[in-house]
Amino acid sequence: MIVLILLGSILIIVGLLGSVAPGLAGPPFSFLALILLSIAKHGEPFSAQFLVVMGVLTVLALGLDYVLPALGARRYGASKYGFWGAALGMIIGIFFIPPWGMIIGAFLGAVAGELIVQEQTQKALRAGWGVFVGFMLGTLYKLVLSGVMTFYFIKGLF
Repeated sequence: MIVLILLGSILIIVGLLGSVAPGLAGPPFSFLALILLSIAKHGEPFSAQFLVVMGVLTVLALGLDYVLPALGARRYGASKYGFWGAALGMIIGIFFIPPWGMIIGAFLGAVAGELIVQEQTQKALRAGWGVFVGFMLGTLYKLVLSGVMTFYFIKGLF
C-alpha cells in the first residue's frame, strides 16, 4: 500500500511537470497516480465514474496536444498549406529536436507552408504565431487537468 502511494506521489509530480514540458505527456502520469491511489485504498477515494471522466479528459488532452497548434494556425489565417505544414512540422520536430521540436517544427512548418503558396512573410509569421497560441492553450488545458487530478490525489490521501 505504501509503495503504491509513494509511486503515485512521484507520478503526480511528473504529471505536473510533464504538463508544461513539451514532448512529455503530463496528464496520463497524473491519471495513473489516481489509479494507483485507488488501488492502494481499495477503491475508496474515487468512484468508477470519476475515474472514467478523468480518463476521458486525459485522452482528450493527448489529442488536443496535437490538434490545437494546427487549429491555432488555421484560426490565425493559415491556408491549408500552412495547416498541413504545421502538422507535418510538429511530427518531424518531435523526432529531430526533442522535446522542443514539437513547437519549433509546427511553427516552422506553418511558416514554410505559407511561404510555399505565397510570398507574404507577414501572413506566414501570423500562421506561425497561431501555432504558438494553440500550443499554449493545449499546455494550459494539460496543466489545469493535472492540477485538478493533483488536488483529488492529495484529498484522497487523507
